[in-house]
Amino acid sequence: MKLGTRDSALGTRAERSAQARDRLPCTKRWNEAHGDVRVSPRTALSESRVPRPESRLHRPESRHQLGFTLFEVLGAMVLLALLLLGVYSGVRSATHTVQAGTIKIEQLDEVRSAQQFLRRELAQAMAQSMGMDANGNGIFFVGTADSMRFVAPLPGYLGRMGPQLIEVKLVKGEHGKQLVASLAVLPPNGDKPKPLGDPQVLLDDVIDGSFSYRGVNQQGQPLDWQNDWNTAATMPNLVVIKLALAKDRPWPMLSVPLRVNAAALQGPGNLLRGLRGPGVGP
Repeated sequence: MKLGTRDSALGTRAERSAQARDRLPCTKRWNEAHGDVRVSPRTALSESRVPRPESRLHRPESRHQLGFTLFEVLGAMVLLALLLLGVYSGVRSATHTVQAGTIKIEQLDEVRSAQQFLRRELAQAMAQSMGMDANGNGIFFVGTADSMRFVAPLPGYLGRMGPQLIEVKLVKGEHGKQLVASLAVLPPNGDKPKPLGDPQVLLDDVIDGSFSYRGVNQQGQPLDWQNDWNTAATMPNLVVIKLALAKDRPWPMLSVPLRVNAAALQGPGNLLRGLRGPGVGP
């Protein structure tokens, strides 16, 4: 009786093992059949219910992979190169514009400084003799088509030396002509003027230029424009300087009226006649 009960218990246990083996995955059953893997029925059930993480990566429906493709990297590099090219072009254009503007401002400053100097000195021209002519008349102003000489005070500390002889003329330079100004001190004893330093360049790269003068006669009537002014004991009422500059630099026509009344210096009643000795030539 006991033996029969034991046999029935063994048969029941074998049936349960067979049922558990049927519920295992195919791979587990194959491994267990070939003796490679020994897995208990409980462990096999738990592994069959919870899929492994690496099994998800190898599923056929998972097509997205980590990282970038070669075409994506090349496209990003092309876009970055275009962006850098645009930034470089903008910076270069801005730099060129600033440099061109700076050069233009410097050129305009040179023209403005030259015109201010000429306007100030011509307006302050003095009726002071620079010499005497053959008839004993004082020479106050000498002008040609490309040069002029007159006496005027200088501004600032240079004016402490008194009125000076100023000569403005056009001379040949390395690139075209130059407008230069020379200064000389007039000794009080009538000796020859002493140059004060080297000539100063007012403007460079002058293509062409001319000086014109206009005065009045003894009746106060305006005279015609002249390219030469060498009339003794008289001064022009108006001086015009025309210049043509290179590099498209503008030169507004400079017209300067002299403050000295030229009519008061004419005639036999001239009070300035003979104030200076004959030692200084025209």
